[in-house]
Amino acid sequence: MTATLPPLPTISPQAVQEALRAGHEIALIDVREEHPFAQAHPLFAVQLSAGRIELDAPWRLPRRDVPIAVYDDGEGLAGPAAHTLRSLGYTQVHLLGTAPAHLLNGAGHSGLAAWRNSGGELFRDVNVPSKAFGELVEHERHTPSLPAEAVKALIEGGADVVVLDARRFDEYQTMSIPSGTSVPGAELLLHLRDLAPSPATQVIVNCAGRTRSIIGTQSLVNAGIPNPVAALRNGTIGWTLAGFTLDRGAQRRFGPVTQASLAPARQAAQALADRAGATRLDTAGLAAWAADTTRTLYRWDVRTPEEYAAGHRPGFGSAPGGQLVQETDVCAAVRGARIVLADGGPATDGVRAAMTAHWLAQLGWQVAWLTDEAPADTLATGPWQPACGAWPAVPVVTPSELAKLLSDTQPGGDLLLLDLGTSAGYVKGHIPGARWALRAQLAAAVAAAPMAARWAITCGNGVLSRFAAGDLARLTGQPVAVLDGGTAAWVAEGRPLASGDIQPSGGTGLLSPRIDRYRRPYEGTDAPREAMQAYLDWEFGLVAQLARDGTHGFRVLPAG
Repeated sequence: MTATLPPLPTISPQAVQEALRAGHEIALIDVREEHPFAQAHPLFAVQLSAGRIELDAPWRLPRRDVPIAVYDDGEGLAGPAAHTLRSLGYTQVHLLGTAPAHLLNGAGHSGLAAWRNSGGELFRDVNVPSKAFGELVEHERHTPSLPAEAVKALIEGGADVVVLDARRFDEYQTMSIPSGTSVPGAELLLHLRDLAPSPATQVIVNCAGRTRSIIGTQSLVNAGIPNPVAALRNGTIGWTLAGFTLDRGAQRRFGPVTQASLAPARQAAQALADRAGATRLDTAGLAAWAADTTRTLYRWDVRTPEEYAAGHRPGFGSAPGGQLVQETDVCAAVRGARIVLADGGPATDGVRAAMTAHWLAQLGWQVAWLTDEAPADTLATGPWQPACGAWPAVPVVTPSELAKLLSDTQPGGDLLLLDLGTSAGYVKGHIPGARWALRAQLAAAVAAAPMAARWAITCGNGVLSRFAAGDLARLTGQPVAVLDGGTAAWVAEGRPLASGDIQPSGGTGLLSPRIDRYRRPYEGTDAPREAMQAYLDWEFGLVAQLARDGTHGFRVLPAG
């Protein structure tokens, strides 16, 4: 018999909104996949897929007694997801709704419907708090910008101009403005004087759309840079809509910072952090914050991933500053939490953490930056490994064992391999014969799959597969083995991959819809012009949406 799970308490949309306005800690968790989440959600909702809770909740929700409101849009995901959170030790888990959970059928509204029916504002797209804040900054500070036609004329006319791309390097490589250099947002002030040593040089900051170019440009304006500086209006979207060609695969990156450039950058960044209300915190202060079990604390290192891997403080994750400002909903899922930033302090620069803190403070966070960092503090090495739940004990197979099992299986035979990684990863390259499925839709995937007497599971690194193995065994009543190390281990042994979503025997290899990722209108090189323009129109309307919502708590630093 299946054990009956205890009923879950509910929390009303009004109570969530009151907590947000008061600055109290609360996590509003949307457990749908990213694509449906992007169609409509509250401003401070964070997307945490029901199929990835054991992987993502421990690092995104570090305090186990933080108030949590879980919702979906009627898909039946919220209840099981909430119980999974409780099994991980979270003690204040609620369903978003307007009646006791066991009475919601016909006696009230639950999930997104409850928010909508309460009059709560709904937002589209992803990383909306940061994008809406960027629009508010431009609205209040009149951030200078130039249209694509003017920037192109400067470049082709041989003017004294530098174009700085404030996105991640991988985004820059996909498409960039001709002559542009990759300088992710938190690096702008640190490297500006070396990239534009003459105060007469026109500085242009761009991203794909608007947010990072606005924030990057305003960072330099706030810091008092003597150069004329402007955002490329509407970024690479604006460039494309003007009919201009973008570069592909560019490799230009910022270089080392000189000591002559470092001192004024540090002075400006730290003065801005103070003026914005960020806290200067030393090691003793960090220990006191960490010891406060009544507050959620996020610890982020805002240097480049390469610097982080070379040496960082134990307990700090990697969130390069420009992306941290762009993706606060990912890096700080608990609204009202505390955030501490590190950048190596005097041992490296003391610029990037302070500059990032000055923005997070305006975004309404209680944020601090470390002031007494030293090389002895950065003893941990290697790339960031987010914390996750304890791995369950499951049967595993090595890549060579799986290869033999697959070679012994005839078409329509007794072994079926499921890939639970990302759909994009599956299409790019998967183990031949594997079928793709969403873990949150595993029951439907099993029902749609060919008959099998045995099952194996893989994913990118083999971790999600371990958490799903028990689910699959219960659904099928058959043996399930996990590929140890996932598809990455298969590739590391030089084994072949198939690509696309069609099986060799014909038919799709997709057992679930590809809704795990929302395709941004500004990404890639083939977005329709109509989608680009619609995205810009949506961004222009965010300031009005913020006013209607009334929960944001943003405050834009005035000119000083």
